[in-house]
Amino acid sequence: MENISLLLSQALTPYHASLGAAGERGERLVTVKDACGAVMIERVVSAEQLHDKRLLTDVVDGFHRDLLIAEGRLEPSMIAARRHVASSRSFTAARGFV
Repeated sequence: MENISLLLSQALTPYHASLGAAGERGERLVTVKDACGAVMIERVVSAEQLHDKRLLTDVVDGFHRDLLIAEGRLEPSMIAARRHVASSRSFTAARGFV
């Protein structure tokens, strides 16, 4: 688990990520702190997400998104707008209208 904690901290630099004790099903509380030690995000992550590389990548992407929102560099409405644009492009590309 120490390797996963280190991996999370490296992926979320300049923030520091730490893993809490394992729960009944192996889930862990992941805490992300800023350079001053203030908690930015706390989230329970399942054991499966921590051990599967693809799922762990999704967890890190979620933390990146949440950190951008917490810092005020991204608004949740912008995420919805980007998803809408991406889905519209996929639809028109699938129909051959690009």
